[in-house]
Amino acid sequence: MSHLADRIDALLPQTQCTRCDFPDCRGYAEALARGEAGINQCPPGGEATMQALAELLDRAPQAIDPARGVMPALPEVAFIDEGNCIGCFKCVLACPVDAIVGAPKWMHTVIAADCSGCELCLPVCPTDCIAMVPRAPALPAPADQAPRWRTLHRARGERIVRVQRLREQQRRQRAGATLKERAAGFDLDAAIARAQARRAPAGERKP
Repeated sequence: MSHLADRIDALLPQTQCTRCDFPDCRGYAEALARGEAGINQCPPGGEATMQALAELLDRAPQAIDPARGVMPALPEVAFIDEGNCIGCFKCVLACPVDAIVGAPKWMHTVIAADCSGCELCLPVCPTDCIAMVPRAPALPAPADQAPRWRTLHRARGERIVRVQRLREQQRRQRAGATLKERAAGFDLDAAIARAQARRAPAGERKP
């Protein structure tokens, strides 16, 4: 199954756009290998990819599902109107191939050569300062970029996992330090005295 998924994944455009209803191209490839997805769910790959999948999987060709969106006639990349960028960082987090660089509260910009044209940055931008523009002829063709987009996406996923593990480790360390601090400041004798005072009859309690 993994070998078949690898062969399918090699045919996909690696835009990581999620139009196929899966989190990335690899997820779609694995679903196809299990027979749980249609061969017509990849608008970026278009008819050429659909035909290649039909041949590999011995399925009847199908028209690309129009409900998943129509791709532009020419490849596009994202462009940020930097004058209207507020540095919210949302587009950076949304980009599946790390093609947007910037820091919170600082202007962001797109590395055009690495942009897969997935459009995932558009809906998250609160100022609508991102637009899709034609991919410059000098840039590598999308088909040639597929291996790089796959590599960038995997590296991004691995980084996210590392950051999550580090944050969880730090959370546990902070929780452990707090418990130690509480234990160090705990006065056992005073706590016993307070408990005894609460149990004593009202007339016997010290003022």
